Amino acid sequence: MTCVVVLLGVGGYFAWSAYQHTSTFLISAGCQVGSGTNAVSLDPQQASIAATIAGVAADERLPAHAVTIAYATAMQESHLHNLAYGDRDSVGVFQQRPSEGWGTASQLKDPVYATARFFGALTKVSGWQQLPVDQAAQAVQHSADGSAYSQYDLMARSMAIAFTGQASHAVWCWPGPGPQPARNLGAARSALAEAFGTPGAGHPVTGIVTSGTAKAPVVAVRVEPRQAWAVASWLVTHAQAYGISDVRYNGYQWAASNGSRGWQPATGSASTTSGSILLH
Repeated sequence: MTCVVVLLGVGGYFAWSAYQHTSTFLISAGCQVGSGTNAVSLDPQQASIAATIAGVAADERLPAHAVTIAYATAMQESHLHNLAYGDRDSVGVFQQRPSEGWGTASQLKDPVYATARFFGALTKVSGWQQLPVDQAAQAVQHSADGSAYSQYDLMARSMAIAFTGQASHAVWCWPGPGPQPARNLGAARSALAEAFGTPGAGHPVTGIVTSGTAKAPVVAVRVEPRQAWAVASWLVTHAQAYGISDVRYNGYQWAASNGSRGWQPATGSASTTSGSILLH
């Protein structure tokens, strides 16, 4: 049915993350994942990559445990950034090496490609679904110190709950000061399809319809219900890149103009929409 460093330790990271959110959101762009003592603050690139990892997992029908493993790995390897450099020839969010057969440097700097390769290796590990996060990550990465992944276990689990949509309206972002990018919903549609798969039956996104006017377009993204908040989180974390000003789903609304407030009860004609995610 289709529905229309972290040297502080894990606890210290959450405290530092909360401080970063309260002290910087007024002067720079950022994102928050979850709320309360386990809230995680991310910069826009970290959040957009995290949402993309969850999107690839959704398209490949992988459970949240796979996303948790990917997050712990990415935090250890690159602090969830898409790096153009690394140890020897390592590049990208997972610091994969072209010389080890992961792909070309250009391919590995594409988070969608890098994530698909990571999951491809993970799912070949015998019993990976039952392995602790650090052991599963090490089985893929063959790092010098596999225990290092364990420091991100708790944070990665919290992030996976939010980005996979197990928690509703749990991810939000706010733009930085200065001029914002022009709206480009066409590019947003293309990037969304790269992360979640070509829209259609059997994919998390089942269809995309554009209406409204050229000056005020409205895009309705139809999704499988269980993937809806994962898609909504992707849209919010990519909002600044594509000039998206408003995202609505299931009675909630995120607006770029007051993004630091998070998701709020929706108002207006789209306030009761539950069959599609609407973006402007």
